Amino acid sequence: MTRKALTAVAALCVAALACGCASKTDTASSTGGDKGGSDQFVIGYSQSNNAEPYRQQLNKQLQYYVKQHKNLKLLPITDAKQDNATQVSQVQSFIQQKVDLLIVSPNEPAPLTPPVEQACKAGIPVIVLDRTVNTDCYTAFIGGDNYQIGKKAGEAAVKALPDGGNVAELRGVLSAQPQIDRDKGFRDAIAGHGIKIVESREAKWTRPNAIQVMNQWLARGTKIDLVYAHNDDMAIGAYGAAAGAGKADSMKFIGIDGLAIPDGGIRAVQQGHLLTTFVYPTGAKEAAEAAYALSQHQKVTKKQTLGTVEITQANAAQVYDEFDMSSKTG
Repeated sequence: MTRKALTAVAALCVAALACGCASKTDTASSTGGDKGGSDQFVIGYSQSNNAEPYRQQLNKQLQYYVKQHKNLKLLPITDAKQDNATQVSQVQSFIQQKVDLLIVSPNEPAPLTPPVEQACKAGIPVIVLDRTVNTDCYTAFIGGDNYQIGKKAGEAAVKALPDGGNVAELRGVLSAQPQIDRDKGFRDAIAGHGIKIVESREAKWTRPNAIQVMNQWLARGTKIDLVYAHNDDMAIGAYGAAAGAGKADSMKFIGIDGLAIPDGGIRAVQQGHLLTTFVYPTGAKEAAEAAYALSQHQKVTKKQTLGTVEITQANAAQVYDEFDMSSKTG
């Protein structure tokens, strides 16, 4: 080959390498997206179901607290709508985008375990928020003690029914760990107190499902003294169904979440619709603080268990004011 030909081939190789580098840069820019600059720490958050008021508040609070750190950037929060396949796909999309941090609130533990492990193996820190997965390959878990909250709800039921009675239980998604723990804690607390769970159904955390289930129980004439719902949305739905049938005054209603929002559990206690509820912290502030710490290459606590507060008519107004974030989150 002549010297001129060799020179031409070398030039073509240099051009090809340049194109390859440009292509790689463009791809990183479009997938990691909107990362902006190298100083931004990009967070992807996969939410299990935006239809639940608790999760709506979690989203708003996380957005607010992340904005308090200028170097953090939260990508649009994805909504799995209680569909495992959808959430797995959304998590994998964040992994492909090479986010700096993945936050996941799993719809169910088993289906979300492989993608969480995938993120872990890809070197992406993972914060599991509120609901667990079946692996310890994550950076931090932040959530409440659902067994203890369920136990406190059971203790409130024992106090409300000193002579025993019939309880109807509205459960969340049956395979979700919070549901399992809230059920077990409640049952352990009422054992030996003459209280019988006469009805127990999955209502998937939502008010419409709770209304439907409660109406079915009322229609068949089940004697119910107290309704224990695994969240306030279901408890309020059950109260509404009972009130519509003219039977709410003969029952008591207990929920969990204690959200400081106009149609949440704290207001329902103030209105006398719920006997009591328990604050289940969103963990949004703690997640944002952990994200910032990770962005600064600092270690974070592997497991953060958040406390609770029992809401009664005596403290409802005070607790509402303490947790009200409407002026910050809108």
